[in-house]
Amino acid sequence: MREHHYYTYIVASRTHVLYIGITNNLERRVWEHKAGTYPGFTSKYRCHRLVWFESYVSVPLAIAREKQLKNWSRSKKITLIEKQNPTWTDLSDGWYPNAGPSTA
Repeated sequence: MREHHYYTYIVASRTHVLYIGITNNLERRVWEHKAGTYPGFTSKYRCHRLVWFESYVSVPLAIAREKQLKNWSRSKKITLIEKQNPTWTDLSDGWYPNAGPSTA
């Protein structure tokens, strides 16, 4: 049986506008943010840089974490990001050498 993974993630703009989401395919979802596939918040504010994520084996856990983070203060979210990624490096750099996510 194939093990499923779910991700809670934060993407940010260069000016540190934050977006929190969940997905079952982090590589594809980050590509969608970068490509502006769907009009909305991340396209409008150019939240294209993956700055933080966690992996879960159950969707309820990923959703619970997303809700928890969305209720946190901005300063607490920034502290979380900077604990693991102090320079706000795009963690997806190098994921798309052929300009797109893998289909796997």
